[in-house]
Amino acid sequence: MLYTISNAAIKISVAERGAELKSLTELADGTEYIFDGDPIWWKYSSPILFPIVGKVRDGKYRADGKEFSLPQHGFARTSDFWLVDASANSINFALESNAATFAVYPYRFRLELGYELDGKEVKFIWRVKNTDDREIYFSIGAHPAISCPIAYRENFTDCYLKFNRPEKSSRLLLTAEGLSHERIPTLDGTELDLNYELFKGDALIFDDLKSDEISVCSRKSSKTLTVRAKGFPYWGIWTPAQGGAPFVCIEPWHGHADYVDFTGELKDKEGIKKLSVGETFETQISFIIG
Repeated sequence: MLYTISNAAIKISVAERGAELKSLTELADGTEYIFDGDPIWWKYSSPILFPIVGKVRDGKYRADGKEFSLPQHGFARTSDFWLVDASANSINFALESNAATFAVYPYRFRLELGYELDGKEVKFIWRVKNTDDREIYFSIGAHPAISCPIAYRENFTDCYLKFNRPEKSSRLLLTAEGLSHERIPTLDGTELDLNYELFKGDALIFDDLKSDEISVCSRKSSKTLTVRAKGFPYWGIWTPAQGGAPFVCIEPWHGHADYVDFTGELKDKEGIKKLSVGETFETQISFIIG
C-alpha cells in the first residue's frame, strides 16, 4: 500500500514495504526528484538499510558465538512495516522483531521510520529501540536514488555533486567480496563532476568527509536536491556500474560493508552501533529542494 502526504510545496508517497519513500514531487511544476524503481536499472527508490549496511563477508556473520546469514543491506527494505500514525504533514511507520527477523538477526528491536514535511524539506526521522534484555548491535543507513538529471532533457554528465565544505578525500575501494583498505584519491574541493566511468568499480565510499550536505546540481539548470545528514561517519555515492541509469544515490550511513579480511563478530565491526537495554538511538536526515 502507498501513502501520500503533502503541503503547499511538495508531495511525497511512501510504501508500507520497507517504509520506503517512492516519490518526492514539487507541486509548482511537477518535478520528480526520486527515481521510480524501474527494475531495468534498480528495483528500489529509497530503501532504508538495517541492521547492516553493505555486505557481510560471504553473506554470513557471527553474533554471540552463533552464525547467521543476511543479504546485502539487511532485511528492513524488504519487510512490511505498519502505519503508526499520519497527519497532514507527517507519517510514521514501525517494524518490530519477529520470527522472520530472529532467523537472521538474534536481537529484539523496534525500528521506527518517520517522514515530516517542512516547506521544501522532507525530514527522515529514524529511531532504533533496544527491546531485548541485553545489548544489541546494528548499522543503519539511507540509499536514496535521486533523479539525475533532475530537469527534463538534460544528461547525467550535465550534473555534479556539491559538498558544503572543501574536501580532499580518497574513496575506499569496494570489491565483490566486501570493502578493501585500499584508497584512491577522488575528491579535491567542493565539487565532483558526474560521469558513469566513476562507478565502474562500484560505489564511491568515504569515511572522512567534512561535509554534512551533498547536493545534486546541474550545469544547465537551477534544479537541486540536497541531502543533509549530520553526524554520519560514512557516505556512499552510487549508480549502476553498467552506466545509463537516470539517478545517483547519495547515501549517509552508520556502518559499512565488512572489510575483505574481517573475521570478528558483529559487535566488532567498524562503525557498528551499540544500544544498551531500553536505550533508543535516534537520528535524522533531510532532503531539501533548491
